[in-house]
Amino acid sequence: MLAGFLATVLTACSPINILNALTPGNTFTKVSDIAYGDDPRNKLDVYTPVDAPTKAPVVVFFYGGSWNSGSRADYGFVGEALASRGIVVVIADYRLYPQVRYPTFLDDSARAVAWSFQHVHEYGGDTHRLYVMGHSSGAYNAAMVALDPRFLAKVGLKPSMLRGWIGLAGPYDFLPIDNEDVKPVFFFPNSPPDSQPINHVSRQSPPALLIASKDDNVVNPTRNTGGLAARLRADGVPVRELYFSRTGHATLVAAMSRPLRGLAPVLNDVVDFIQADLPAQPVAAQ
Repeated sequence: MLAGFLATVLTACSPINILNALTPGNTFTKVSDIAYGDDPRNKLDVYTPVDAPTKAPVVVFFYGGSWNSGSRADYGFVGEALASRGIVVVIADYRLYPQVRYPTFLDDSARAVAWSFQHVHEYGGDTHRLYVMGHSSGAYNAAMVALDPRFLAKVGLKPSMLRGWIGLAGPYDFLPIDNEDVKPVFFFPNSPPDSQPINHVSRQSPPALLIASKDDNVVNPTRNTGGLAARLRADGVPVRELYFSRTGHATLVAAMSRPLRGLAPVLNDVVDFIQADLPAQPVAAQ
């Protein structure tokens, strides 16, 4: 009942502050405002589990907002959710429209991943267990970093250094653009085909977990999540594809928060995807 009520409120008002206010702070330690680039928007926060295992897996998370809004401060509930399951979380801001257009925000995303690869061991993370994840336009960022080698190449890395990537309600195949807020971001009507994640799938692409809401009225789940999953499978890339019926576009990521976990097992599925790739831990002597 509580999850349903809060989901209704969230859909109506988008009060992310409510979710963060209901998020406990005793499961993680947080280091804020770390610069990964020269622009004031090139900042990130790191959430380290209080009971972090040695060399914990790492998730670099990018939030949504149609590439023209959003703040890492709004997604503390994501940092807490994953940190409470033993995962080091990096939540990064990136430059937005109208300051920048495609592909500059992807350069920022790649730089945030590069910072994580170089420094997250200082926060208990294992650089060999590095994942990128995002919601909505942030899932697009994660997809492009994972699938299009041009962006990580600029920072001396390759997508093969990622153990996998996770997309929640992501737009992966959306030309021609019909969202008025997004059109100028991608130079509509001259949006470049190479801006679409689905056009960068190869046999070398990292494994993926793609999650969507069945009734998403913002990003078409059949075309985007379903289409990308089919393309990945056709190239032999491991992919898990999930759809939930009690969530919408916004509440899919909100379901990671403690008050809304009854809507869908998003957190459990993300953690299962990451843990499935972990080597067995040594058994303590009896």
